[in-house]
Amino acid sequence: MKLLIATHNVGKLSEMVEVLGSLPIEILSLNDLNLHDDVEETGETHEENALLKAKFFAEKSGLPTLGEDSGVYVDAFPGELGVQTRRWEGLHHATDAEWVEYFLNKMEGESNRNARFVSVAAFVSGGEEKFFRGETLGTITHTLEAPLKKGIPVSSCFRPEGSDKVYAALSPHEKNQLSHRGKAMHQVYEFLKTKI
Repeated sequence: MKLLIATHNVGKLSEMVEVLGSLPIEILSLNDLNLHDDVEETGETHEENALLKAKFFAEKSGLPTLGEDSGVYVDAFPGELGVQTRRWEGLHHATDAEWVEYFLNKMEGESNRNARFVSVAAFVSGGEEKFFRGETLGTITHTLEAPLKKGIPVSSCFRPEGSDKVYAALSPHEKNQLSHRGKAMHQVYEFLKTKI
């Protein structure tokens, strides 16, 4: 079995492969297939955006495809981030460093630093569509507590509940036990096992 992972984000891709890589399947990236198109994320939910990506690249490749969409929800900014996280306040062209610097500056005077991360994966194969959702509660730290990881800058200032380290300071295995994306991918893993 082949599975295409429909993301150009190397940080997300490595986390997804970390969980799914032990399955006896061939996992392909968009780069492997020379697919450089971008999908406009016009959905109002993570489910809609994940499905847009999965369907688009499943049609392009003819392969079973996994799309993923995620975002951070911050109590201090209700209704602001979430599905729009990377495009928040017009920052879609910002570098990881610029985005997270702006974010932490906005958080500066906030006493409520509670946040949650949500990840939704959509699997598309033929006429089949299936969704998987993971969620992790935590807090936003005052400063970056680990070097930035490409494509996932909030990982350096989000400390999940039950951990004394931010996401980016955890080993890939540790992070995938706690993280929103890891939780969604473990569900995908169990689902794909039934397909092999």
